Amino acid sequence: MARAPLLQLTDISLTFGGDPLFHDLSLVIQLGDRVALVGRNGSGKSTLMKVMAGLVLPDDGQVSLSPGSSVGYMEQDPDMTGFATLGDFATSGLEAGELYKVERAGEGLKFDPARAVQTASGGERRRAALAKLMAEAPDLMLLDEPTNHLDIEAIRWLERELGTTRSAFVMISHDRAFLRELSRATLWIDRGMTRRQDKGFDAFEAWRDKVWEEEDQARHKLNRLIKSEAKWAVEGISARRKRNQGRVRALQALRAERAAQIKRQGTAAMALEAGPKSGKKVIEAEAITKSYDGKLILKPFSIKIQRGDRVGFVGPNGVGKTTLLKLLMKEIEPDMGKVSHGTKLAPAVFDQARAGLDPDMSLWDSLTGDKEMRVSGQADQVMVRGAPRHVVGYLKEFLFDDAQARAPVRSLSGGEKARLLLAKLMARESNLLVMDEPTNDLDIETLDLLQELLDDYDGTVLLVSHDRDFLDRVVTTTIAMEGDGQAVAYAGGWSDYRAQRPEKAEEKRDKAQPKPAAVEARPKAVKTGLSFTEKHRLEALPGEIERLEAEIAKLEELMADPELFTREPVKFRKASEALVTRQEALAAAEEEWLTLAEKAEG
Repeated sequence: MARAPLLQLTDISLTFGGDPLFHDLSLVIQLGDRVALVGRNGSGKSTLMKVMAGLVLPDDGQVSLSPGSSVGYMEQDPDMTGFATLGDFATSGLEAGELYKVERAGEGLKFDPARAVQTASGGERRRAALAKLMAEAPDLMLLDEPTNHLDIEAIRWLERELGTTRSAFVMISHDRAFLRELSRATLWIDRGMTRRQDKGFDAFEAWRDKVWEEEDQARHKLNRLIKSEAKWAVEGISARRKRNQGRVRALQALRAERAAQIKRQGTAAMALEAGPKSGKKVIEAEAITKSYDGKLILKPFSIKIQRGDRVGFVGPNGVGKTTLLKLLMKEIEPDMGKVSHGTKLAPAVFDQARAGLDPDMSLWDSLTGDKEMRVSGQADQVMVRGAPRHVVGYLKEFLFDDAQARAPVRSLSGGEKARLLLAKLMARESNLLVMDEPTNDLDIETLDLLQELLDDYDGTVLLVSHDRDFLDRVVTTTIAMEGDGQAVAYAGGWSDYRAQRPEKAEEKRDKAQPKPAAVEARPKAVKTGLSFTEKHRLEALPGEIERLEAEIAKLEELMADPELFTREPVKFRKASEALVTRQEALAAAEEEWLTLAEKAEG
């Protein structure tokens, strides 16, 4: 017997600003669904989520929720009017016995319930809204960019919580690692059409590319058919005018079909151009330290950054990543130690706080008013990597249309603001890119393009990010801010850092959660329930597990050397491969032990 859907949308149509956003859209969300909602910025993902939540009414069609079911929506900008503190908002509507859930979520998401709403940042408000939703645990959770403003520790906490929840959820996110970990189905909005594939995000890009390839083939065939029919119409219509009016009408229908086809939105035509090469040494820090108000931010830290390096900075929010970045850029002075810069540095900075954007200024004025982009005597021109360009033409390269050029910056979405900042950044010739959280709000296609540009950039990159996948794709050295002022450099990206660092006790507990504590007991013998071979195998497994653990410890110790990657890259690669192999073997051995132990117990 088929299950009744939890939520069903039937023939939904919705128009915004004269343009149809959805037409005859139908979809079903089932109990237990874990759905990634993907699509380009501006495709209507957030609007569709609001339709699911009942916050936006469609022009036509029906939204049906299973009787007795509940839906919770995490807003991008939650309304906290009437609440004094974030905790007051997060606990509103909960029973007294459920308040501990907000406290628990607050610890995992790192927000202070006592923080006054009036002084809370946008990120703190979003974390409070997410904690409220997690505590309420409705039958269907709608999560709009839940990882924005979360550090990696909080993202991993959220992954664990969502991984064990009984609620269904639909999530919008640019974080590939987050989507891969949690999704079991994918909803793809593309030019007003919504497609569903019952596979997780891991399979999305291959699916998307196949759909687009089939579209291109169909379009090519249609163009050939129109060309053939048009040639016939020109050459033979006068001789067969009466008999072939149907064929003429068919040609008109073919042309109408082609006109109705919606062109795919291209990617932003972003480009990075390095200026004159810097010296080989870019930045050198020698035993630098920093404290604020008696709080230690950075213990003595030293590093040499050379031309072409890609350095990532990771760690919890508030631990000091941006402070370290400013120290290295000489924007602030260290308490002790010194920072020296190489020659011919031409830095360009992407600021996560969007401080370079005036919300009341138009996009046009935001570019032409920039002293580094201004072209003297030309009000409609901007200087782009040494050459004058018309401001509207340059904005179009970043997917802004003519009407947006005169619109205020405050009217832009988060992704559009990020693209505008990239437009300003990429107009400059530089040889040192400093990027503080550039990936927030960018869609996946733009992230792909940004990664390719950074790969080809003939300069040095300093990158602060909580996007694990992007870090893996871009950086060659990871500086981890590990708390208590400790900053440690590791070779490679996020995954390499995780493989090399000493494992914390709480992470060992996390790993142990899926595998019962019986794995650690490892009894030496079992009397019943096993064949002779299985009994012998069970007795041998504890020794094998101990051997694998010892080999893993040695490999992790070897890879803890931050210079190994650059000094002996082949050795580093082989050690990385050996580490992955042994970790997989250890997991398999522990799983085998658990299976045999359970069988022995009857």
